Amino acid sequence: MAGFHIDRISEDIKREIISIMRELKDPRISGMLTVIKVEVSGDLSYAKVYISAMEGIEAAKSSVKGLESAQGYIRKQLGTRLHLRKSPELKFIADDSIEKGMNLFEKIKEINNEN
Repeated sequence: MAGFHIDRISEDIKREIISIMRELKDPRISGMLTVIKVEVSGDLSYAKVYISAMEGIEAAKSSVKGLESAQGYIRKQLGTRLHLRKSPELKFIADDSIEKGMNLFEKIKEINNEN
């Protein structure tokens, strides 16, 4: 039962972080960012947020720096919007899964064009 609660909180945090990222005006934060997944600790005090960018891993790393500088604002907004007693400490991690997915899509497209 506790696992379901953690999963629900993770999805809520993911949805709200995506919404908050649209409001941020930091030039380091890319426009084509996606939150891949959020892993929340069992006591809800820490959360790992995996970020990916269409432009590649370098854009994701730059965006992570911008998000880390806005971490206080993001935590405050999360606590307010989700009515959490304690907002989790966020750790942003750059991920290149969108880039890998696009490469895989291009390979599949090439194979289909050959046939």
